[in-house]
Amino acid sequence: MNTVAVVDYGMGNVRSVVKALEHVAPAGTRVSLTDSPEVILDAERVVFPGQGAARDCMAALTARGLDEALRRTAADRPFLGVCMGMQVLVDYSEENGGTRCLGVLPGQVRFFGEDLQEAGGGPRLKIPHMGWNQVHQIMEHPLWRDIAQDSRFYFVHSYHLQAGDPALVAATTEYGIRFTSAIARDNIFAIQCHPEKSAAPGLTLLRNFMRWDGKGSS
Repeated sequence: MNTVAVVDYGMGNVRSVVKALEHVAPAGTRVSLTDSPEVILDAERVVFPGQGAARDCMAALTARGLDEALRRTAADRPFLGVCMGMQVLVDYSEENGGTRCLGVLPGQVRFFGEDLQEAGGGPRLKIPHMGWNQVHQIMEHPLWRDIAQDSRFYFVHSYHLQAGDPALVAATTEYGIRFTSAIARDNIFAIQCHPEKSAAPGLTLLRNFMRWDGKGSS
């Protein structure tokens, strides 16, 4: 049986992620919403969604013993990070005055800033970046299969990831600046937007993940 663990660390409603995965999963797949390190370690695939602040996220993961389970599963099986689940995969976030993160991939998370403007000037952009925006694919990857270039996905975030290695960048998005909206390496794929809220392109990405063998090349 294909087993998928959706990590629940007690912050935000992640049941919509579970429902979306169940909708696109191959027959016979079991999708489990869990805060158990053992269940996560036994799963064939792991989805790490998240909302809230980086410090609170890391504190909740550590208290439940999920931080080490995530590091281990991110090393050897198909692994999908979503929103905060993307940001805390890297080394450090400047949110909450500075938070050490999981350090699975090199990078830092930065605040958009109070004076963010469209390229070329114009009105100040609102923070958080909230709503639909284009995702521009930078690398070929199995999770982009059947998703048109510059498809629109749904975002809600005030901080953005800066990859420590340009080779990690799987997609970018424009919001006053060009920021990294997806990263990938080997068996890991992580995306800033919410695919479960992103209509057909988001469901396609989740469907692709459920069939992905964890190899990065198309």
